[in-house]
Amino acid sequence: MEDLQSALAARGLTVSTLPEKGRCLVTTRDFSSGDVIISQEPYASVPNNSPVSSRCDGCFASSNLKKCSACQVVWYCGSTCQKSEWKLHRLECQVLLGLDNDKRKSITPSIRLMVKLYLRRKLQGDQAIPATATDNYSLVEALVSHMSDIDEKQLVLYAQMANLVNLILQWPDINIKEIAENFSKLACNAHTICDSELKPLGTGLYPVVSIINHSCLPNSVLVFEEKMAVVRAVEPIPKGTEVLISYIETAGSTATRQKALKEQYLFTCTCSRCIKVGLKEDIQENAILEGYRCKNDMCKGFLLRDSDNKAFICQQCGHVRDKEEIRKIASEVKSLSDKASISLSSGNYLEASSMYKTIEQLQMKLSHSLSVNLMRTRETLLKILMELKDWRGALHYCRLTITVYQRVYPAIHPLLGLQYYTCGKLEWLLEETENAIESLTKAIDILRITHGTNTPFIKELLLKLEEARAEAAYKTRSAKSWD
Repeated sequence: MEDLQSALAARGLTVSTLPEKGRCLVTTRDFSSGDVIISQEPYASVPNNSPVSSRCDGCFASSNLKKCSACQVVWYCGSTCQKSEWKLHRLECQVLLGLDNDKRKSITPSIRLMVKLYLRRKLQGDQAIPATATDNYSLVEALVSHMSDIDEKQLVLYAQMANLVNLILQWPDINIKEIAENFSKLACNAHTICDSELKPLGTGLYPVVSIINHSCLPNSVLVFEEKMAVVRAVEPIPKGTEVLISYIETAGSTATRQKALKEQYLFTCTCSRCIKVGLKEDIQENAILEGYRCKNDMCKGFLLRDSDNKAFICQQCGHVRDKEEIRKIASEVKSLSDKASISLSSGNYLEASSMYKTIEQLQMKLSHSLSVNLMRTRETLLKILMELKDWRGALHYCRLTITVYQRVYPAIHPLLGLQYYTCGKLEWLLEETENAIESLTKAIDILRITHGTNTPFIKELLLKLEEARAEAAYKTRSAKSWD
């Protein structure tokens, strides 16, 4: 712990312990918006490989892949990644070859992650690879597992997974109970590794980053540069302040957020948003985000149940809406959503588009215009129309979602920035150059803080903005020359 504290002190950080929250990361100097608070390579990581899609074990790239000729499980994009992973994969390859072909191919990413964790511990113990203050197995041991809070069914599953890891490694002195506990640690502490546009690529365990606690209104954001986890401040953070990130999607009611945190991370959040639960502003926010709309088309009010629980009353105009009518529309939405999901997963985009547009119309009758459920449907339609190359339709839905994003996310949030980026790209494609410049500028204002100014992603975005500005200037000069 002393070595860790010393390493963190050089970065302006310290590990503290707070009542009811346990360990946390606290600043020992001021940080400005966009500053990197901490970055860390994973102790162990795996890509989200499946029978239909694979990624490089080294950098998670998906192109120019070649399979390991021995184990036939792991992929690499080239010799650089293969060499960087060789010390670890040499051991992994050996244990995988001890399995029959079918078992080898059926190993899940979670099992591979645990196997790699133990192999890395062995390599560091044998001094084949270096251990440092911020990269050693003792940091994994210090992570919270919440084993006492897990139900029996989950404990049995962890035990089965631990036995499988034991079968793969076949080490005589391995502790199966410890492996099961480590699976519980992964569930609470591992992070989904995403690309610059927040699309999931794999899973990694970052023991120091895992010390950072959750808030539904965080002062920092976690993004990834290839496999490296990077935590950046999204607002000025004074000395002596706890560093906080969000573990979950925060666009939702307090009840929805609390449920997600309890199920996945086994704690009840008491952040500045969650302590408002039950207060008037929280009830209103929940009703808008996940409740129903007034039947009066001229009214933008939200509904709450009446005292008899038989109807909903608009809190703005007093209009009453029958509970049975709402139930019927909600049932139609659920039934159609199930069918639409099947069409979408099978790649039938035209059929899925038609179904989701019907769902949208039903939700517009049912939900508030700022409803999260309506927003999710429009996000899906945006993706479908992008697949169909219906750029005008995609732009329409992108703009509709941005209106809700502005309500449900803070002003500096990567998802809001990325939605502006998508909007700008579509506007430029449709030759709405001035609108594209405005949208891309808004995207950069957010993403340069969340993603950093020197990353390839931001450099590419800046290049697009410069090209759009050059195009606008050319159009202006051409127009003047015709006058």
